[in-house]
Amino acid sequence: MFKSIVEDIKGQFRMGNMVTRIIILCFFIWAVMALLKSFTPGSSSFYDTLVSYLAIPGAPMKLLVRPWTFITSIFIHAGFWHVAWNMLMLYWFGRIVGDLVGDRHILPLFFAGGLAGGLAYVISYQFLPLGSYALGASAGVMALVMAAGRIAPDYILNLLLIGPVKLKFVVLALIFFDILGAGGNDNTGGHIAHLAGIGMGWLFVGQMGATGSISDRFNTFFDWVASIFDGSQRERARSKQHLKVQYKSDKLTKKESATISTEEQVDMILDKIKKSGFKSLSAEERDILAKASKE
Repeated sequence: MFKSIVEDIKGQFRMGNMVTRIIILCFFIWAVMALLKSFTPGSSSFYDTLVSYLAIPGAPMKLLVRPWTFITSIFIHAGFWHVAWNMLMLYWFGRIVGDLVGDRHILPLFFAGGLAGGLAYVISYQFLPLGSYALGASAGVMALVMAAGRIAPDYILNLLLIGPVKLKFVVLALIFFDILGAGGNDNTGGHIAHLAGIGMGWLFVGQMGATGSISDRFNTFFDWVASIFDGSQRERARSKQHLKVQYKSDKLTKKESATISTEEQVDMILDKIKKSGFKSLSAEERDILAKASKE
């Protein structure tokens, strides 16, 4: 039975989209940390020592000798409900972003938001009485929340006990509560990190399609890391699907002689979404986005 479960999880990780992979990784790390906490109790346990080396410290001197915590802090959580809520939010909003603009933007956005949150926490620690370290994927998740809201503000969410609500109002409510939390005494550093992630989400979407965008820079780095582990120097060249298009009323068709790549079409469609919203897209443009999101 256990072998079958492990094989199913491995299969989901290999074949699933980036949202699924991040969720599996975060839950796996939480499970390992939870076991360590259970079997190494005490105020100076191995678990507490490990957390101090994985969570991002606010003290500059500690951060100087533990720079990796900018990354590792994103993937560890304080408890089950902490990781469960973050992963639920990631599932809801990450799927919206992935479906609309493509899976290749998910990991860069998640990391960019997490790094922005960590940096905001470290800076605010120097001026405010915050906890000695910070951890969790919340800032990265909030970057995805903001990105989803900016890309498709009129997207309808069916909320339990409330009914259909436009995405922009959900995002606005989450921002409002984080602003309130940043001014309070409960998890102030966490709420500040959330707001930094939200800001990064806004900036990220604004740069999508531009040369040298945040997404491109992160994907270039990830490809370089992957090339180290698989022993090859993989190129980032994406398959080019050429279509004949003309420009008419800001809509893409297959009728004229200008030839552009799928990636360029997606960038043009993203610009249109930012200007006029998701509802302004033609059926063909939505089909192009849907196909690109599966690549």
